[in-house]
Amino acid sequence: QVQLVESGGGLVQPGGSLRLSCAASGRIFIIYEMGWYRQAPGKQRELVAVINRGGGSNYADSVKGRFTISRDNAKNTVSLQMNSLQPEDTAVYYCNAEIQSMPGISRSYAWGQGILVTVSS
Repeated sequence: QVQLVESGGGLVQPGGSLRLSCAASGRIFIIYEMGWYRQAPGKQRELVAVINRGGGSNYADSVKGRFTISRDNAKNTVSLQMNSLQPEDTAVYYCNAEIQSMPGISRSYAWGQGILVTVSS
């Protein structure tokens, strides 16, 4: 059983910054890709940013240059630094991780419960 717990969301004014963090715990042998997704009201969940174990990352075009994803492999954590936030960034943000629980066991994906980010004046 693996759990992902997000923290750091909240209300911020346009142009402001927030930092989201996600910690994985439980039966973990190795975590491959980690990422952040978001779902705005009435919209489908979308990719925000992903990062592999080596630090290689990809971003949605809408957040490039404003958001930075990072991870700590030793602590099984992933973070998302969000700068220059805009109202259209308002959404529930979800942490995601591709995890192998034990050697020889297939990989699976885990999701956090989601955390709300509201950008409003």
